[in-house]
Amino acid sequence: MAEQYRLEMTGISKSFPGVKALDGVNLKVRPGTVHALMGENGAGKSTLMKCLFGIYKRDAGAVYIDGVPVEIANPDDALKKGLAMVHQELQPIPARTIAENMYLGRYPMKNFGPLRVVDHKVMNAESEKWLKDVKMDFDPKAKLGTLSIGQMQSVEIAKAVSQNAKLVILDEPTSSLTENEVEALFRIVRELRGRGVSMIYISHKMAEIRKIADDITIMRDGQYVGSWEVKDISDDEIVRQMVGRPLTNVYPPKDDVRTDEVVLRVTDLCSIHPRSFRHCSFELRRGEILGFGGLVGAQRTELMEAVFGMRHVQSGSVEMLGRPAIIRRPQDAIGRSVGMITEDRRGTGIIGCLSVLDNTAIASYKNYAEMGKIDYRKVNTVVDESIRKLSIKTPSGKTLIQSLSGGNQQKVIIARWLANNPDILIMDEPTRGIDVGAKYEIYQIMIELVKQGKSIIMISSEMPELIGMSNRIIVMCNGRITGEVEGEGATQEAIMAYATQFELKGA
Repeated sequence: MAEQYRLEMTGISKSFPGVKALDGVNLKVRPGTVHALMGENGAGKSTLMKCLFGIYKRDAGAVYIDGVPVEIANPDDALKKGLAMVHQELQPIPARTIAENMYLGRYPMKNFGPLRVVDHKVMNAESEKWLKDVKMDFDPKAKLGTLSIGQMQSVEIAKAVSQNAKLVILDEPTSSLTENEVEALFRIVRELRGRGVSMIYISHKMAEIRKIADDITIMRDGQYVGSWEVKDISDDEIVRQMVGRPLTNVYPPKDDVRTDEVVLRVTDLCSIHPRSFRHCSFELRRGEILGFGGLVGAQRTELMEAVFGMRHVQSGSVEMLGRPAIIRRPQDAIGRSVGMITEDRRGTGIIGCLSVLDNTAIASYKNYAEMGKIDYRKVNTVVDESIRKLSIKTPSGKTLIQSLSGGNQQKVIIARWLANNPDILIMDEPTRGIDVGAKYEIYQIMIELVKQGKSIIMISSEMPELIGMSNRIIVMCNGRITGEVEGEGATQEAIMAYATQFELKGA
């Protein structure tokens, strides 16, 4: 090889029953660089990384580390060979200390009489050293659950550094981080790159790739498309290579199909918790996409969860479709033709151990039951139609949902509520962690729904998405509604001004 690569994967193939997930994929990562790995959901990025990390056994191909061919039997073997992986969905043990989480499975031991016990003193000292190494001044004896998601991610990176990793895989590392936490993460990434550590950075966010990555490899439909230095490829070309076609418009054209009918009226709603939402009032009209903007901690999600019956309220009222609505639990909201796609896809969205079919039909089984027995022929018809309409990439409806990519899981959750035919659909961060092609498809679904007379509330932390998709935008800050914009007044500057209006009279 003319150039020595930190990692070289050649001709990697992997099949599962009914689907070829990887077909001759190549990846070359230079020492001391950040290498972006991009592609639509379902392109095979995570599968390729799992083959590298020993979670999956590849069917064909070869892996070289620093020019030496290697076989990686399992994740423990990968760690020994200098590989570390920070997963998109963190799996911390909140009740244990930071140090215990960092050294899980490799505790330093000492003799205590006839017994071998964990040497907490050594473990805490070593943890403190590695945390300081990535400029994170945490107490290693503190419970991990006291940290934010971003801080937990920093602990995971410190753990990778403590294992003397030569290559660190970061899978969608910023999907749940605040802007300040993203900057802290980038600082750590640059520090590691400066020491010669290589990183594979999986992300859909173009601005991040421009800011942090040196090289980029693009995959599509389980195949290798190509590799470039980031400076040599434009954003438009990246999108074209990812989706296999030019994507001229980020947002589909939308007509204003709103009527004067108010389908949801929320009046002076206050949470039972004093630090949550307070005195919130708004209306949703038929055929409207109503955006909710605000910074992290604005209590947008909490307000919508209360409307859907997931949280208790202290005072205030809700009217749905012109009638007073007492919503004490989600079943009450569902019974009034309301659906909700939650922000936490894995935690409160999918049921991982069930099939695509069950996940799609679970909210509407009652519609297909006669004399207490479910008519699965009708269910199969509805699910097959949803798979076709939403372009869900799955071998069949019987496939476990946990084996699908994040974007396809999100489409299944949307299909679940469409099967229930709701009049009002609350969508909390509906495109988080989803590639540009799948985003466009979800936007098209939203526009089609409002054309059919449905109404949508969309919570989004991406201001261009709010502006591009909403007829009207309500902005929250610190638990209160601070402003409303629409039309030409819906600018990023106006939204940010309301989103940072922390001091209100009477607050």
